[in-house]
Amino acid sequence: MVTIAKRVKNIQASGIRRVFSLAGQIKNPVNLSLGQPDFDASDLVKEAATSAIRHGFNKYTPTEGLPELRKKIAEKLQRENGIIAKPEEVLITTGVSGGLFLTFATLFEPGDEVIIPDPFFVIYREIPKFLGIITKFVDTYPDFRLPLTKIAQAIGPKTKAILLNSPNNPTGVVYNREEIEGVVALAKKHNLIIISDEIYEAFTYDQLPNFSPASLYKQTVTLNGFSKTAGIPGWRIGYLHAPKGIINEMAKLQQYTFVCAPSFAQVAALKALDLITGNIRDNYQAKRDRIYKGLKDCFELSKPQGAFYAFPKIPAGGKTTFLTNTLAEGVLLIPGSVFSRKNTHFRLSFATTDEILDRGVKILRKIAKTKTP
Repeated sequence: MVTIAKRVKNIQASGIRRVFSLAGQIKNPVNLSLGQPDFDASDLVKEAATSAIRHGFNKYTPTEGLPELRKKIAEKLQRENGIIAKPEEVLITTGVSGGLFLTFATLFEPGDEVIIPDPFFVIYREIPKFLGIITKFVDTYPDFRLPLTKIAQAIGPKTKAILLNSPNNPTGVVYNREEIEGVVALAKKHNLIIISDEIYEAFTYDQLPNFSPASLYKQTVTLNGFSKTAGIPGWRIGYLHAPKGIINEMAKLQQYTFVCAPSFAQVAALKALDLITGNIRDNYQAKRDRIYKGLKDCFELSKPQGAFYAFPKIPAGGKTTFLTNTLAEGVLLIPGSVFSRKNTHFRLSFATTDEILDRGVKILRKIAKTKTP
């Protein structure tokens, strides 16, 4: 009998992917679960990728990524994010998920601790668990702002890092400069690393631009990518910025894991960096406004400031029946417990058509107004 390693058996299958699979089994679902943009890649990005393939650019690239792409990303980080970045401080990764794996595996020993605000993206819990890293979750309910006092109290002798995700998945919260400065002050005081997942930076609606801790603190690993802004989540192309010593060690590990990011996608990413995202942001801000207006009087809901998610609270008395009822009506949502130690909310993605959003709002309002026994 084949045995499975405990480190794999101990991690949970993704609740997001379970709902993703369920979508294919329901006829004409109102799918508000997908964490990917509803627009396709631009023709310019597609042509860059297909041209690279047609002209034989199908072999390995340098482990760290194409030099011209690393240089262009460093320029972008300095121009748009206020980060003093050099090309040798940039690593091209197989999506932000690949970058997160390299980050956790490179920076932590088993038993080390990382502080993570709760709610959180699913990978932040499972990959550390796989690697024997201790996750210390800090409750941010009910408004999901950064609780600096709680974070300070969570810091102990084994704490090595604080992980931030802004704009946030699943809550849609965007941390302001004062909050980021507070975390930076704690990191400096205790000699901690900050890990900053900024994949949704272009989807920031009420405060521009998104503020990056790396603009203040050199000991920051900044992660980003092209899945959301360029509409290419399946191409698995991302990047991270960190001090050169960290990049060198991550590149060494990448040699034996991912080897390099997809070659054609790196060429396409060069073109994607030239895309103007203002129209995309305006379109998603309108979707945000549409969903918030439709649900705010039936649900306890903080208005999302970024990303393309809302995180409403399940109506009183409906904790055991609400998601069952929405599924019966063909509405696909993600339970809050997928992203949290609590099970009081649900994640809704507004990265879909206005027609589907309106159908979803109508059904959710009806269910919310139905008295539970």
